[in-house]
Amino acid sequence: MQLVAAFVRILPSPNRLCSLVFARLSLESRGRKTSSMSGSSKVSLLFRQMFEKESSTYTYLLADMGHPEKPAALIDPVDKTVGRDLNLIKELGLKLVYAMNTHVHADHVTGTGLIKNKMPGVKSVISRTSNAGADIFVDAGENIQIGNLLLEVRPTPGHTKGCVTYVTGDGADQPYPRMAFTGDALLIRGCGRTDFQEGDACQLYRSVHSQIFTLPKETLLYPAHDYKGLMVTTVGEELKYNLRLTKDEETFKNIMENLGLPYPKMFDTAVPANMICGIQEMSNAVA
Repeated sequence: MQLVAAFVRILPSPNRLCSLVFARLSLESRGRKTSSMSGSSKVSLLFRQMFEKESSTYTYLLADMGHPEKPAALIDPVDKTVGRDLNLIKELGLKLVYAMNTHVHADHVTGTGLIKNKMPGVKSVISRTSNAGADIFVDAGENIQIGNLLLEVRPTPGHTKGCVTYVTGDGADQPYPRMAFTGDALLIRGCGRTDFQEGDACQLYRSVHSQIFTLPKETLLYPAHDYKGLMVTTVGEELKYNLRLTKDEETFKNIMENLGLPYPKMFDTAVPANMICGIQEMSNAVA
């Protein structure tokens, strides 16, 4: 498989609480055969989970350390912690390629705009259905390639119409167990609200059950937020213990319609900024 720009391109799909959390996933094959893809090699994954306390947002850093360029991506960066994130990337000797969002956030301003200002070569990524600004728009079923690491784009609308979940590949050369970055679609023992940004409770229920709960039970699930100090869950856990999504669809809809949540305090600032990639100076946005 020939790579564009040496290491990145969008490919069609094949069939507690602390400011910085360090983790490293084992890449043991567990008896699986080595991938036969031409030019591919096993991913040497570097993974970091970072926390922004004001909005309780997790940002994720992934990199392929086995690739000569050490290409990396940030998922759901926050404007207030861009300095921390870029400093870590520099310390680790990584080449940041993508700044990705799972959706248009309403509770914080994405760090994507600031990152692009500081590192003009970085490409912003968001779903096409979000109708937000970005360098790259992804559609359901596409793969984002970071070195030899693949992130599959799975549509999980319902919290917002443009929500996606990024899932690591399932080949023998990919990390095991698989990892899914669920944004606000699925939280640990809960889910994102559905009463604004064209949210739809029934759509969210079907999205999670068809796109996330169908993954292997050992798949690690990393949400965009947690408010109780939890960091990670699995498909198997959520199928048993999720307080909302273990119900039938009608019960779930009734729960979501009666949450009585207040208007998000950052909504009027965050959403307009995030629709243009989080650029801080609205007057600088290019139409």
